[in-house]
Amino acid sequence: MRNEELAAMGDSVMGTYSRLPVSFERGEGVWLWDKNGKRYFDAIAGIAVCGLGHAHPAVRDALCAQAGHLMHTSNLYGIERQQALADDLTRLSGMDKVFFANSGAEANEAAIKIARLYGHRKDIDIPTIAVMEGSFHGRTLATLSATGNRKVQAGFEPLVTGFARIPFGDAGALELVGENNPNIVAVLVEPIQGEGGINIPPSDYLNRVREICDRNGWLMMLDEIQTGMGRSGRMFAYQHNGVTPDVMTLAKGLGNGVPIGACLARGEAAEILGPGAHGSTFGGNPLVCAAASAVISVLEQDALPAHAAAMGDRLLAGFHARLGDRAAIEEIRGQGLLIGLQLDRPCSELVMRALDEGLLINVTADTVVRLLPPLIITDEQADDLIDRLSTLIEVFLDAT
Repeated sequence: MRNEELAAMGDSVMGTYSRLPVSFERGEGVWLWDKNGKRYFDAIAGIAVCGLGHAHPAVRDALCAQAGHLMHTSNLYGIERQQALADDLTRLSGMDKVFFANSGAEANEAAIKIARLYGHRKDIDIPTIAVMEGSFHGRTLATLSATGNRKVQAGFEPLVTGFARIPFGDAGALELVGENNPNIVAVLVEPIQGEGGINIPPSDYLNRVREICDRNGWLMMLDEIQTGMGRSGRMFAYQHNGVTPDVMTLAKGLGNGVPIGACLARGEAAEILGPGAHGSTFGGNPLVCAAASAVISVLEQDALPAHAAAMGDRLLAGFHARLGDRAAIEEIRGQGLLIGLQLDRPCSELVMRALDEGLLINVTADTVVRLLPPLIITDEQADDLIDRLSTLIEVFLDAT
């Protein structure tokens, strides 16, 4: 499908996306096929969503079985599937309770509301959350206000107040803002910034954030929407540091394509939201919870977080060997299957070049090729990805 074919599909959908000239008809594992039968390597997994790849039989079977029994009732009633999923998530995370939503942005909205109620209960009139430059937390008014990307915010002013922005990875800056702003009640941070360019903080950063939060009585809130569900090489990225947040948000890989978000909390934070304080019509319905439970079962049974760690190491080593001596490659970085190759020049045109070659990649922050392949990727597929993408980058660099 080319641009003219895409345009011919009609204009009844709002033009909120600059879509690539392709539409997919089916998928299996790491592969997608368009209507002409051309095969594509999906190296972004629906932007970190399809961790188990496309059309995974466990998710398919769970959805089909649940759809034949009960898809939805509402949260006016007990939902056994929801309770079972919450039990799994709290067991895996060390958290106490879960609120289910439909997306990552909604999960972050719940976290923001928890922080605000927490602050008001401490008699703070303007509860303020410390957030990071380069962050991305969603596109609702509150989450785009928390996001550290002016492009996302432009045109939607007035923004929601109550956020104090500081440099990512700088624990000293967090200390300083706490000393100068008595309204801080929480810190919202991604363990690794995804949209910001696969930005990885110093190894002790989350430990220092935990210490600062404990000392000041703040909530430590982690946005694990992109890093969670095994992608970083552990089930949740904070587990690399041996810390536990007070609040954590999930989405993306939790449903493997089924829209679901979750806000997990522990301790005092888990008791903040009571009846009437928050809610969701669709959140945590039987259908989506059946899919998410199937995802968790596969992640555990197939040890996919550890596999993601090994495949991430393989990809990093391969890209370093192939591209590491090129001056135009400023950095090759990653953790688990969050990989970023930073160039010294804008490289968005690589997305279309890759598409023509049957490879789906993403460029974020203008100069970073972002890779988020399915967690089920094999050695052979990882080597294929290294070779194909390295060749594309080499040709691009030689031409520019």
